[in-house]
Amino acid sequence: MSQTTVASPVKRALPPLMRLTDAAAQQLAHLYKTAHAGQLLRISVTTKGCSGKAYDMEFVEAPSAGDEVIKDKDLTLLVDRKATLFLIGSEMDFRQSDFEEGFVFINPNEKGRCGCGESFHV
Repeated sequence: MSQTTVASPVKRALPPLMRLTDAAAQQLAHLYKTAHAGQLLRISVTTKGCSGKAYDMEFVEAPSAGDEVIKDKDLTLLVDRKATLFLIGSEMDFRQSDFEEGFVFINPNEKGRCGCGESFHV
């Protein structure tokens, strides 16, 4: 009777949950030192808009039990655990133009956005 061996599957590293661009890190560091000193940025995904999902950001005093703690570029931010599947591999950037400025997300999980850009779907 011959024995067959089954090779265990090779595990590959997961991409980081979220990364910050240099511009986002610089802006977030500025906010942490000024208007939001002592607070942390918390990112979640809510049901909103015509495509179904939208990014939501708020400053909080401390992590909640359901938050993932992200550390990048010597900064700490929080991600709601319910949003992790939507955000894996995302990058947060800070962009400025003549008419607006703010944080934006480059999310490889997005499959599309609504016409106004307020919401996305995966």
